[in-house]
Amino acid sequence: MADLDAGKPLLLDFDSHSPDITAKDVTSVSLRALEDGEDDFETVELRPSPSVIKRLLMAVRRRNVGLGLGKEDGFDRVRFPLDPKEKSVRREWRIRRCGIKTVLGLPLLVVVFFGIVHISNVLMSLVNVIRDDAITYSHDFLPLDQYQNGDYTGLTRNVKPIHCHSHNDYWRRVPLFEALRWGCTGVEADVWLFPERSNDLFVGHSTRDLNNDHTFRSMYVDHLMRIVDQQNTPNTQFQTVSTGAKNGVFEMDPKQTLVLLVDFKNDGHALYPVVSEQLEPLRKKGYLSYYDGKTLISGPITIVATGNAPFDLVTRNTTHRDIFFDAPLSALSPLSSQTTSRDVKRAGGQGTVGTTPLSTFDLTNSYYASVDFKKAIGWCWFGRLSSSQKELLRAQIRAAKERGLKSRYWGAPSWPVGVRNMVWRVLVEEGVDYLNGDDLREMTKGDWGAKVHGSWMG
Repeated sequence: MADLDAGKPLLLDFDSHSPDITAKDVTSVSLRALEDGEDDFETVELRPSPSVIKRLLMAVRRRNVGLGLGKEDGFDRVRFPLDPKEKSVRREWRIRRCGIKTVLGLPLLVVVFFGIVHISNVLMSLVNVIRDDAITYSHDFLPLDQYQNGDYTGLTRNVKPIHCHSHNDYWRRVPLFEALRWGCTGVEADVWLFPERSNDLFVGHSTRDLNNDHTFRSMYVDHLMRIVDQQNTPNTQFQTVSTGAKNGVFEMDPKQTLVLLVDFKNDGHALYPVVSEQLEPLRKKGYLSYYDGKTLISGPITIVATGNAPFDLVTRNTTHRDIFFDAPLSALSPLSSQTTSRDVKRAGGQGTVGTTPLSTFDLTNSYYASVDFKKAIGWCWFGRLSSSQKELLRAQIRAAKERGLKSRYWGAPSWPVGVRNMVWRVLVEEGVDYLNGDDLREMTKGDWGAKVHGSWMG
């Protein structure tokens, strides 16, 4: 009996009907005790619920196991072949899910991209977050077509000449006239000669751009002849004494010469005499700048030969030259003459054809001194020119000025717009003579500061 009484407390622990037993809190029951069938009154706190990240990882783990990409309980999961219909359903679901992700992801990518653009603009100081620069220059272009029809009245009226060069001018809506209306004092024509076809010079960047209507005479020589003729037609009612000096194309500055850069695209030695022949009408009327063996006499139009133009033919006549060379700007240094070789180059591109290592370039034989910006100066990393790049640029411009030549860089960045404007600003600050570009409106505006609504994207 004593033994039975001794066991009562133990039995009472498991008597769920005893009034002395307090109700159990379901949140404090041990999961392990429930799984083992035990019923313990000791309060055991439940483990906290897993975090969102853990739940995601668990879901990925279960998915991998379901796809046979993982192991479950240490054993490789065996995948049974799916029914073709089930395969089709799964494939359609994957395609649909991919489409949903694409539709939802593209707007997000666009927002992220333009966010990066804006941050980059701020970091590179290409955006003025306080004020916007005012547009101080504008022109009414229309109608330009009237000038092609021979009416040159008012072509350059109220146009201020600016030392900018219209790159690939023949690509413009109205070649030559658009550049003149913006005030550019340099235009460019690429010429080709096919003697087996005709003696005409065809204008175009490549052979696929050529056609019979686009010739050097029809696009440039004839128009320039008429424009300068009109500028030099005397007013018989009021002008009594002829000044003798030839007026240029710009009414606001009649002494300003217009540079016609002729890019020799194929055989320069074959092209040179044909170009010279087609310039004869301008030459006869005294409209061309020329060197008389002692002095450079500036005229309304200055002809500069570039590309495959032969330096040896340009300098052959020592007493009269009216076609000038486009000198290699990067080669204008004392080191370029420290050689004894006298071999004449027949080909090699701008500033090299017909030259020797002993060739010298100055105002007696050259007018422009040009070079490819990227090859001579390099890339604008992070939207900036380094101090060493600026020093190199400064030295090249100084070397051109010492020889009386007009420095010009072609191939400078045209995009991003902020980088382009930065390069233009640095070039002008360092004293470049001609700004080369395609966007005439922006180039002649001369206002290349940072803008609130502008950026390196344009």
